[in-house]
Amino acid sequence: MVALGCDHGGYALMQEVKAHLDQRGIEYKDFGTYSTDSVDYPVYAHKVGKAIQDGECELGILICGTGIGISITANKMKGIRAALCENCFCAEKTREHNNANVLAMGGRVVGPELAFKIVDTFLDTPFSGEERHQRRIDMME
Repeated sequence: MVALGCDHGGYALMQEVKAHLDQRGIEYKDFGTYSTDSVDYPVYAHKVGKAIQDGECELGILICGTGIGISITANKMKGIRAALCENCFCAEKTREHNNANVLAMGGRVVGPELAFKIVDTFLDTPFSGEERHQRRIDMME
């Protein structure tokens, strides 16, 4: 299951991403926000991070206006490796090399069609499991 979270700046893109996930038949849990009313992005980063920490969800997607604030917040949480991705190459490599468990995007930066490709790449790419990459992940913790 994928945990979803956004602030008001990411709300519109998150609605598009949810429809895309529905089309693909991918289960998700939406932790909000649920409108374009101004909210504080750390609230939603924490909800998604906690769902992953607790094992309720395996991966997460976070969207704020730029993706920066929400990814910084998520990365402060133990065991969360959030990657801000604006292209498919980064989404692929962060899964293969960093075993990132949260994808962050900017709702004011990435359009829906590119976002769908980034999401698909992130969700469909497994961690390589190579010793050198695991060693580096262990060093992060």
